[in-house]
Amino acid sequence: MTEIHIDPLGGVAGDMFVAALLDLRPDLEGELREVLAPRPPRDAAAPASCPLLEQVEIAVEHHNDGILTGHRFSVRRDGKKAEGDAAIHHHDHYHDHNHPHHHDHDTATREHHAGHEHIHWDTIRAALRQSSLDPETIRHAIGIFSRLAEAEAQVHGTTPEEVRFHEVGAWDSIADIVAASWLIVQIGASRWTIGALPLGGGRVKSAHGQLPVPAPAAALLMRGFTTIDDGISGERVTPTGAAIVSYLCEPSVAQPQERILASSAHGFGTRRLPGISNCLRLLAFEHAGGTGAHTESVAILECEIDDQTAEDLAQAIDNLRSHRGVLDIVQAAVFGKKGRMMTQLRVLADVGAQDEIVAMMFDETTTIGIRRSIVQRSTLPRQMQTKDHGGRSLRVKVVERPSGPSAKLESDDLAGLGGHRQRGDLRRLAQDSSKITESKPCR
Repeated sequence: MTEIHIDPLGGVAGDMFVAALLDLRPDLEGELREVLAPRPPRDAAAPASCPLLEQVEIAVEHHNDGILTGHRFSVRRDGKKAEGDAAIHHHDHYHDHNHPHHHDHDTATREHHAGHEHIHWDTIRAALRQSSLDPETIRHAIGIFSRLAEAEAQVHGTTPEEVRFHEVGAWDSIADIVAASWLIVQIGASRWTIGALPLGGGRVKSAHGQLPVPAPAAALLMRGFTTIDDGISGERVTPTGAAIVSYLCEPSVAQPQERILASSAHGFGTRRLPGISNCLRLLAFEHAGGTGAHTESVAILECEIDDQTAEDLAQAIDNLRSHRGVLDIVQAAVFGKKGRMMTQLRVLADVGAQDEIVAMMFDETTTIGIRRSIVQRSTLPRQMQTKDHGGRSLRVKVVERPSGPSAKLESDDLAGLGGHRQRGDLRRLAQDSSKITESKPCR
């Protein structure tokens, strides 16, 4: 099982993240080209796998800045290279404060004109959903873009549905985010962690004046993460980079544990920084130990409730589950004072998110006291695998146990089937690894 640590030495940007992943796994470059622009050489009119990226081509280059070596990643459309989402080269231009416009290009070389098109977030989301990308890549891409849209909406006091992205910056960001999402799926890391994010400093130009660094959207996405001021100014974490990091990583500090450093990689930005490589480094770890289990610290938050209706408590639990820091929730019937029936609620949560979740528990339930403890848990590596059966796509969770793998069919995929025997036949099919068509990481 692989864990990947992100070391934002020079900063974090969409293209730097993709470049680092390709430096870690150069064998994936060829297939990524097909994913982003799978047009047959003799059929230039054939559609790309994702609408809005029909004319996009990628460039992957080996790079040596005189200190470190790695890769650089860039995208072109209609032969024109985007100036990129590289660290220090990202600028957000806000031309209409009712409609935030997200730009991933250098204002020194590109200018905004009133006639430029803008792409609505709903359009981008619909294009991703209608694409021929695999479901997990679509899920990651929408998740990352959603964070970006939510941050832009909060900056401008509007809703994510009203967010619009500038046409030039949009295709660049879409390509970076789709590439990143596809590579995330292929690598299948069990966990992502990140070091201190460089703050940078100074200002970036916008049509309405100077904006501070980090850009407002990036600053929102960086909340809760450890930062560092290394004295180097400029934009170090772009909104797209911040969206990827906030989607993959928890703000809490990873607990020390035995791991084997398997490999490292570097993804470079487009600008040189004084005295430091403008790169994003990845460190890939494999877990030590004979069980193959991953051990980490988690928070247990628990309470008893005796004065809330079952219907309302069920809704409260659903709302709690929507918090990204909630790992699991267990409820049980218990007896309290005077033999009264109560519901015991136990929430398993990320350590760094426990304060937010405690506050949410107080708002969602009638409890007036919550017990908190930090414990260690061990989890086995698992993947969600897909099998085809009679035209029906079945998801199977495969767990790597010390004695060998075990498999279990997702019960939701049995919906609509009649009869115990038919469901039993499909469950037995889950044990047949020869019919697996693809494997995806399972969170």
